Amino acid sequence: MISIVFALLAGIIFGLGLILSGMGNPAKVQNFLDFFGHWDPSLALVMAGAIAVAIIPFTWAKRREKALLGEPMQLPSSTKIDARLLIGAAMFGIGWGIAGFCPGPALMNLATLHSEVILFVIAMIIGILLQQTWARKQK
Repeated sequence: MISIVFALLAGIIFGLGLILSGMGNPAKVQNFLDFFGHWDPSLALVMAGAIAVAIIPFTWAKRREKALLGEPMQLPSSTKIDARLLIGAAMFGIGWGIAGFCPGPALMNLATLHSEVILFVIAMIIGILLQQTWARKQK
């Protein structure tokens, strides 16, 4: 039960961070990606701040086998940069640029009940399921 409470608190803090930083606003995200138009560099500061804050706990987590609540630490083990990673990153970036959403802000924006957000989340879920199906068939 305590892990669920901490997961909920972490999700609330993450969602509030998205709202306060403007990452939940697709227009702000698209302006950040529009280098040759109405470029808004403010999200670069948000990202730099997030990286700076995350360095300490990630460094700490790498040295541990278990999380604070006793669960096994689940960090990525691969450092390989391959075609699968590059294609996935490109698809993520293209989708983020077109829609102005990435998964976290999209889920947060579901509360608005805007049709474009609902459509994005449905497309995201379909994409996840298709990728999982493809990956299973590759094995």
